[in-house]
Amino acid sequence: MVFGQERATLSGYVRDASNGEALIGATVLVKAGGNGTTTNVYGFYSITLAKGTYEIDFSFVGFARQLRTVNLQENVRLDVELTTQSNELQEVVVVGTAERSMVESVEMSVNKIDIKTISRIPAFLGEVDVIRSLQQLPGIATVGEGASGYNARGGNVGQNLILLDEATVYNSSHMLGFFSVFNPDAVKDVKLYKGAVPAPFGGRLASLLDVRMKEGNAKDHEITGGIGTIFSRLAVEGPMLNNNGSFIAAARRSYIDVLARPFVDVLQDGARLNFYDLTGKVNYHINNRNRIYLSGYTGRDIFFFDKQQGFSWGNNTATLRWNSIINDRLFANFSGIYSNYDYLLRFGEDDRDYFKWNSSIANYTFKPQFNYFISSNNELSFGGEGIYYTFEPARATGASNGETIDISLAKKYNLEAAVYASNNQRVGENLSVEYGLRYSHFWSFGPGVQYSYNDTTPGVRRLPVASTRYNRGEVMSDYGTWEPRLAVVYQVNPVSSLKASYIRMAQYLHLISNTTASNPLDVWTPTSNNIKPERGDQFTLGYFRTIRAQNAYELSVEAYYRTASNQIDYIDGADLLINEYLEGDLLSGRGRAYGLEFYVQKKTGRINGWIAYTLARTELQVEGINRGNWYPARYDQLHNLKLTGFYELSKRWSLSANFTLLSGTPATFPTSRYVIQGILIPHNANETRNNFRIPAFHRLDISARLEGNPVKRKGKVRKNTDYWVFGLYNVYARKNPFSIYFSQADERVPAGQPIESRATQLSVIGTVIPAISYNFHF
Repeated sequence: MVFGQERATLSGYVRDASNGEALIGATVLVKAGGNGTTTNVYGFYSITLAKGTYEIDFSFVGFARQLRTVNLQENVRLDVELTTQSNELQEVVVVGTAERSMVESVEMSVNKIDIKTISRIPAFLGEVDVIRSLQQLPGIATVGEGASGYNARGGNVGQNLILLDEATVYNSSHMLGFFSVFNPDAVKDVKLYKGAVPAPFGGRLASLLDVRMKEGNAKDHEITGGIGTIFSRLAVEGPMLNNNGSFIAAARRSYIDVLARPFVDVLQDGARLNFYDLTGKVNYHINNRNRIYLSGYTGRDIFFFDKQQGFSWGNNTATLRWNSIINDRLFANFSGIYSNYDYLLRFGEDDRDYFKWNSSIANYTFKPQFNYFISSNNELSFGGEGIYYTFEPARATGASNGETIDISLAKKYNLEAAVYASNNQRVGENLSVEYGLRYSHFWSFGPGVQYSYNDTTPGVRRLPVASTRYNRGEVMSDYGTWEPRLAVVYQVNPVSSLKASYIRMAQYLHLISNTTASNPLDVWTPTSNNIKPERGDQFTLGYFRTIRAQNAYELSVEAYYRTASNQIDYIDGADLLINEYLEGDLLSGRGRAYGLEFYVQKKTGRINGWIAYTLARTELQVEGINRGNWYPARYDQLHNLKLTGFYELSKRWSLSANFTLLSGTPATFPTSRYVIQGILIPHNANETRNNFRIPAFHRLDISARLEGNPVKRKGKVRKNTDYWVFGLYNVYARKNPFSIYFSQADERVPAGQPIESRATQLSVIGTVIPAISYNFHF
């Protein structure tokens, strides 16, 4: 019942009753009238209504609903804790946004995968992995087995912004792409934006992957871990400071080098082959309105052939955040962030003859963010961001017979700043819009040298013709970009809606790589006077529908068209490593990507899962390549089909499988050949790029999960839980091609004899790989 038009605000947090973790995207629905909202990334909600008595429905997928009656005569603070559903079948698969908001929310081109679902997807060597799980979604592709990162809607790996508790992760891979840096025991929420990226985010063209860490169990101490085929992991969490805070610490390490050391001579001589990572987070509840968080990550891969020779790479991040409820309608968050990525390459047997190369990128970020809940139909977000970068392209030295040579490159210093405002508004009963504007600006500062290059035939190396030296703090170049954002949803009926969106994005950092797949030695370089910022526009239109009672099925179809300017490509024979004149080997052009994404998910029952299919094209046009004509990008795939299924065989046994079928990716093959002094030299006479396609990729993976017996011998229920996972990766031993290269069949042949050429297919994995792992929680 409503009394007049005076208004009051209901606000608070929605948390998991079992551990106190904030629930991101929980639905808060007013039963009378249908007004509602969802919790933000910290679990906070605020809704302003006319004074009166209301029934409020709090819900989150996988949790039991909770109805609360609220007499709203003044501002009310109501914190709610939801309990998990007793029927585990209801929480096996959670892909897409929250139950109510999938149709009604303005969000589109977004996938949210629950960590419980990720843990059930068949994985390489039985190890749960965030990035590889994303590759089962529509619009997400990879160039081959074990490739680092992912490609989203025609973007390259370097066009994805990957965040761990707001800190940028520049290389998300362990073991050259087979595993990701995210420890599943420390991950709470995974959200992928392929389009309709909100105004608070920018800096990359293709996608945003927002990974949020657990806060730690605030109610009880617990230990989680696992022992697998290739590595083990352990996580400890619990309350601290008289229950005013909580913590979590998680660690992983591979141990193939430890197990193999007694049997492999090179490992006994100092060779190392492993990776490790440490993830941690603490939070402290200052008072009812203020909380601080400190989280961090450090991880490294080590591939050393002996004590002196090899390479390694790793990420380090730290995030300090302060949440403050300024008043019942205004929520603020202030973040200070540090990110660093570096790698080391070293060869040589002693200090007289060696080569050593270090490279790194580091950034320091300050980010204030505000959410103002104007009414139940209107939420305003505004804030800013400042990022200071330090690039060290090469700290490189070499020695020959004791004589040292320094070929290091100068550091680069840059500042990226942005401000934004956006409004999420319900215009009418069936129409909602989210509109916003972001302005970003990028500066390059001295000390440094700026080169000017000659004009030459497109596709030919440009040479420096002039240089200008800048002192510390002087502006060498700067660029600014307005980035509008718009998303609209029209609800056709209670179970279906139409959505549309438009975004413009700007990218000021560029990943320099001309290999088939990204690798740890790829170089990040900033925008300069010679390298323009990449800018992209994306238009998306979609249809969303839930089917049958309790939204048992979800269906979506999205069409997208994306254009990009100042796309980077390379001249033939480009020298990308430790090259002071790198910019002379770079080319700039246009890109376009367009496609259709189909997605059907069965969410409940003993059999559930999803089907994802993408029909797409990704093309580039660069003067000096392919005679100036459009050509397919290396990661272009016309067809992309993924099937993921789960079957609850019994209370203890469950089965899962996924099948992947991808069109072959483009490759540049020779069209003719030269023979010089008995040596065959392949040649591309037509100057074409990516003129053939390698064979299609397809693979089937299966796994079985056995839950531990929940009952002790005397009939008591066990407090701790455990389970086994048995898996087969690449079940029918498909030799999927990663690349194909051409060479002479015999090194030399007698004069006058014909010379045969040979095509060789490289397959990263060509056999079935079994795996077993044991996982526990107590």
